[in-house]
Amino acid sequence: MDSEECDDDDEVPEATQDKRRKITLANGVAIIVGSIIGSGIFISPKGVLINAGSTGTALIVWALSGIFSAGGALCYAELGTIISRSGGDYAYILEAFGSLPAFLTLWVITLIIKPASQAVVALTFATYMLQPIFGDCPVPYSAVRLLAACCLCLLSGISCASVRGAMRIQNVFTVAKLLALFIVIVLGLFELFAGFLILNNGFTFNLTFTQFSEDAPLEIGKLSLAFYSGLFAFGGWNYLNFVIDELQDPYRNLPLAIFIAMPIVTIFYVLANLSYFVVISPADIIASHAVAVTFGTKLYSWLKWVIPVFVSISTFGSLNGITFKAARIVATGANNGQFPAACGFLHQQLLTPIPALIWECSLALILLLFPDVFSLINYLSFALWLVSGASVTGLLYLRWKLPDIERPIRVPLVLPITFLLCCIFLVLVPAVVTPFDTGIGVIIVLAGVPVHFVIKKSSSSTVVQKYSDKFSRFCVALLNVAPINGHHA
Repeated sequence: MDSEECDDDDEVPEATQDKRRKITLANGVAIIVGSIIGSGIFISPKGVLINAGSTGTALIVWALSGIFSAGGALCYAELGTIISRSGGDYAYILEAFGSLPAFLTLWVITLIIKPASQAVVALTFATYMLQPIFGDCPVPYSAVRLLAACCLCLLSGISCASVRGAMRIQNVFTVAKLLALFIVIVLGLFELFAGFLILNNGFTFNLTFTQFSEDAPLEIGKLSLAFYSGLFAFGGWNYLNFVIDELQDPYRNLPLAIFIAMPIVTIFYVLANLSYFVVISPADIIASHAVAVTFGTKLYSWLKWVIPVFVSISTFGSLNGITFKAARIVATGANNGQFPAACGFLHQQLLTPIPALIWECSLALILLLFPDVFSLINYLSFALWLVSGASVTGLLYLRWKLPDIERPIRVPLVLPITFLLCCIFLVLVPAVVTPFDTGIGVIIVLAGVPVHFVIKKSSSSTVVQKYSDKFSRFCVALLNVAPINGHHA
């Protein structure tokens, strides 16, 4: 590997590259914020509280989780400016460690984690969108799946039609979900102000470092699980790296988007939880299936109907971000010969990866047919941190292997080392806590090894190449797509 390998802008003509760079700084901030803030902060932020043992400790965990995620994002900013192509973790692991580890990353992310995430978020959107219509009656699961499928197809269609259209949706729904959280925060802080300074009539403030259960003293093991839950809620901080070759002025806008987005999310998460603690007791939070709904019901009865709309808005924006990102990983994998070549083609006028978007949407639609798609994500939760750890290990490797390569962003060495150690810890936590689920996840990951060698061997087969060419020509004719000047997108 030499320094030229890390500069992938040469693979696409400069004029075409400029046309593809449609993501502005504001869009980049919206991608990060909109991808991180999903339904979890409205529905079940109790994972941190249960294991932290007190509301005060829980707020510290939320704040430190945001700081840790920001550190990881800065490590990825350095990676993104020396390996400046879309694909994120896949591109970095391929550059540093070769085709097999990269293929396993592609295997896990594009075939299971991202389609399953799309399906789960779409189901959550549909459930909360339909809940006000059905009132106190249970929402029929068939109606939920139908609306979820329509949502998946709509957002995939918009991403096929226009990058700018997808970014407008991301911007609008990111602002909308921040507004929803802002309303929760204002209501909670008003209750705090009124309780202390105006009413002062037996107001109970739930923020304390005293353990809320004498049977559950604070332990290192439980505190580690609290951090695991908190960090999981910040998932999505690396999404902008997956579309970096569509980002305008990436050397400036990638780190700047991180510096703007991560404090916003962290502040909103901490203040939203503070608002919950002001209004709801720890016992009620733990017992609640939808904390924001409980919060609204305790304050004003009409909020019971508004909160589901907040959750729908939040999940719709998150799903748009996941859909936009997932297709770019598929396209990058195709460009490196690890997926069908046609999946890396772009529309000749729109410059959008239509075959990759159709691929990911189809997988998500198939997973909607399964009754327990959530379990797939549980099996592979450890793999998310394994991939992040491998990417940061790649950063350290490139520091050693290519010390003189130009680095527009260079983070202090202590940052990637600390982040890597934490990733190792986060990989080991589920192995200890849920060994069965982790074991199934390991089997799923290792199942990709023989598939990789079959693909590698079949790539030299004239029969396979013949059918691959036929499929490519079919996609070109049907979708008006093509590689860019002989290179894939």
